[in-house]
Amino acid sequence: MDKLPSLPAFGNIGKAWTSSVQPFATRSQQFLKEQLGQAEEKTQLPADYLELEKRVDALKQAHQNMLQVTSQYANEAYDYPPNLRESVLDLSRTIQEKVALLAAANTPSEAQAALTKPGPKPAPKTLHHALGRAALSSAHLLEPSDPLATALEKYAIASEQVGEARLAQDQRIVSHFNAAFNTSLNTNIQFAQKARKNVENARLTLDAAKSKAKGGQGIGFNFPGTQARRDPIHHDDEQSEEQRVEVETAEDEFVGCTEEAVGVMKNVLDTPEPLRNLADLVQAQLEYHRRAAEIYEDLAPLIEQLQVEQEVS
Repeated sequence: MDKLPSLPAFGNIGKAWTSSVQPFATRSQQFLKEQLGQAEEKTQLPADYLELEKRVDALKQAHQNMLQVTSQYANEAYDYPPNLRESVLDLSRTIQEKVALLAAANTPSEAQAALTKPGPKPAPKTLHHALGRAALSSAHLLEPSDPLATALEKYAIASEQVGEARLAQDQRIVSHFNAAFNTSLNTNIQFAQKARKNVENARLTLDAAKSKAKGGQGIGFNFPGTQARRDPIHHDDEQSEEQRVEVETAEDEFVGCTEEAVGVMKNVLDTPEPLRNLADLVQAQLEYHRRAAEIYEDLAPLIEQLQVEQEVS
């Protein structure tokens, strides 16, 4: 007959509880005592450590502030007019495609088909693309020989080119700046936060051990207006060898966690990565505005020439 699996010994269960649950309970009760103003003492962290914490918090907030705005670059239509109602036909093809098809059209029906026939994918919804579509649509409401029609068509093409440059900028910002800042926020800075949490846990454990050794109160606490509970086995003037070892062990753990957190926070603060990321953001914006300036510099003389020719005709 098969034997039933043996249950774990009560001693092992007790050890598992002591090694996992009890430390958490000790820290939690020490935290409650501090919140209720019943802690006899609270180990103070060094001023240099507290200054590092402030700087890491500031760095975290700086990342969050920037990402709150730059996350909009992932939204193609962030500058698209909110009240604009473009039809499916308006968005059926890019401006360049429509202009090319219109140029090849020999009859009014072919021209109409060029404006309405859908393309392989919808045109982007950005302010510049919308300006271009409006300009092209307006141009073909006028007579082909009208200088304004010619100017509007040229403006439509230029607007679409600027819109494409904007989309290229957005993609670079999303893939370089946003991705890097999110990585820093969710890894490096989060790692520093975890190290700080370890320090806080170690401090609570240390102060709980000190309180137990000094006052004989164990890990208990009392609510305001009630008398503090005391362990009748211990006395204020006695400190067992076990309690002394517990305090020394907690002190070593606290010092070790603090030193580790200092190193982690310094590494987070000293890395030049955020500056590299900001340089990527600026470069993406620079290239976009430079490209836009080039497009408009080429367009402006053409529009001016059409204006002059109309004035002298």
